[in-house]
Amino acid sequence: MKKIVNRATAPTPKFFKVLRNVGLVLAAVGGTILAAPIALPVLVTTIGGYMAVAGGVLTATSQLTTTDDSE
Repeated sequence: MKKIVNRATAPTPKFFKVLRNVGLVLAAVGGTILAAPIALPVLVTTIGGYMAVAGGVLTATSQLTTTDDSE
């Protein structure tokens, strides 16, 4: 567990910072679609769910990527 915390707080390469931000945007858009106060077609809500999950995975994976090669 300590290793994961160390990786999460370690410096992240620039490319993965960009990917992390893209993931955050995807998660936000997907969450907005899912929380829309109007009834949307099933296809749109399904896509919104996939966007939210993909954004979360992309963000988490990018955050745990480090430049430390000692491991």
